[in-house]
Amino acid sequence: MGPRALVREEGVDRLPRVDRRDWDLRYAGSELIWTAEPNRFLVEEVGGLPPGRALDLAAGEGRNAIWLAEQGWKVTAVDFSDVGLAKAARLGEARGVVVDFELADLRSYLPPEGIFDLVLVFYLHLALAELEKILRKAALAVVPGGTILVVGHDLLNLSEGHGGPPDPELLYTPEGIAAHLPDLVVERAERVRRPVPTDQGQAEAIDTLVRARRPA
Repeated sequence: MGPRALVREEGVDRLPRVDRRDWDLRYAGSELIWTAEPNRFLVEEVGGLPPGRALDLAAGEGRNAIWLAEQGWKVTAVDFSDVGLAKAARLGEARGVVVDFELADLRSYLPPEGIFDLVLVFYLHLALAELEKILRKAALAVVPGGTILVVGHDLLNLSEGHGGPPDPELLYTPEGIAAHLPDLVVERAERVRRPVPTDQGQAEAIDTLVRARRPA
């Protein structure tokens, strides 16, 4: 893997050199790294959509996938850490929902085209060439009339926000993400802010949020 490998995090500083083993070790503890609750932007953007088939790319410990399943979605959740997916499966079982968990590296994973009503890509930070390929594959997985939602640490977060990768080449901009969603109608592309608790009190993180729809 190159010097700018996979980084996926929400609200925590990470060096860009991590791989599957790093995430396996990080997920190895009994406690969840974040919480069992879904990402706030997922709830805000997806809560009003009718349930269908959903694909969660870089699913981690599964909190977003499990919340979707609780709302009636049929969910496929993909991640490259079997340790993280095992925790996700236990969480899903405890909450009484079924999710199809798949172990795969997104850089080589090829989702089926045109079958998902919703595709999520949350806090997946890669070198631009790798991220672009994944976003294009993710966009092709969306059914006509379906939605893709991409959220990640914004470039502005480096100077004005808290947490996230310290490498600017791994950070998002709304226009940059929107440009890599071919043939989709971009419904929202902007910077959003969320509170982050720290030892020094509450801080604020700045994210990119892009929601796009494949024309029916």
